[in-house]
Amino acid sequence: MSNTAEQEDSARTPAGSLAHRVPDLGALELLLAVARLGSLGGAARELGITQPAASSRIRSMERQLGVALVDRSPRGSRLTDAGALVTDWARRIVEAAEAFDAGAQALKDRRDSRLRVAASMTIAEYLLPGWLLALRAQRPDTAVSLLAGNSAAVAERLLADEADLGFVEGLSVPSGLDSAVIGHDRLIVVTAPAHPWARRRRPLAAGELAATPLILREKGSGTRQVLDAALGGLARPLIELSSTTAVKAAAVGGAGPAVLSELAVGEELAMRRLVSVPVADVSLARDLRAVWPTGHRPAGPARDLLSLTRG
Repeated sequence: MSNTAEQEDSARTPAGSLAHRVPDLGALELLLAVARLGSLGGAARELGITQPAASSRIRSMERQLGVALVDRSPRGSRLTDAGALVTDWARRIVEAAEAFDAGAQALKDRRDSRLRVAASMTIAEYLLPGWLLALRAQRPDTAVSLLAGNSAAVAERLLADEADLGFVEGLSVPSGLDSAVIGHDRLIVVTAPAHPWARRRRPLAAGELAATPLILREKGSGTRQVLDAALGGLARPLIELSSTTAVKAAAVGGAGPAVLSELAVGEELAMRRLVSVPVADVSLARDLRAVWPTGHRPAGPARDLLSLTRG
């Protein structure tokens, strides 16, 4: 530490405080090593410092306490009577510090042994399971809880400190949250093979899509937010449902056309249970984002999960 820094510390610390009267932990650990090894040089090597630095630290401690602690000779270093007494006291202080460190580490480990994730429905159903499997390989002792809901509910969970990391699919980042784009997605119009749209050759125009009642996700979902923005808020709900799976099931059952993430309908399209209907002049692309409370960058398992989403 520079002289200026030492002067600033002295100015902030009352002259009668323990910080002025009790040697720091590093000095006490050095004294214990000298007592155990009988050599100042050996103690220095064990602690990873030079012998001159060790000698300087011992002298500084002797000045601070006002007593000689170590007798130095060509045959090695030996504690004085006062040094032996101080060493006994030092051992208790160092053991207490080790207990403090162990307790603090246990608190951190307890925090790092759990991860609360909030995710909007499409990400929760189709992307998150793979990420969590990869996280388990890295952190097998981390217990993960998942709260699935729409993008508005994810924001509420994070802001209420009920989740450590969230994932949303909308066009914008909810207020009070920071974010990182982790992927991209596209909404598509799908319908059962028996619907007239399944056989049409021309793409749907935006006006026709807006004029047709659709099976939709509820207000507050990222899917609905993207569609409303694309159609100027004119989307007409035939049915509003609160999960991607429910919307998909209704479309497969022939209730009407639906708008869903292409992530959610790959199997249904491959099996011809649903048919994709081309749409002209309508932007249905969206970013997938990880989100967290502003100013609280993800740490521990949340940071590891975030890194896995970008792999």
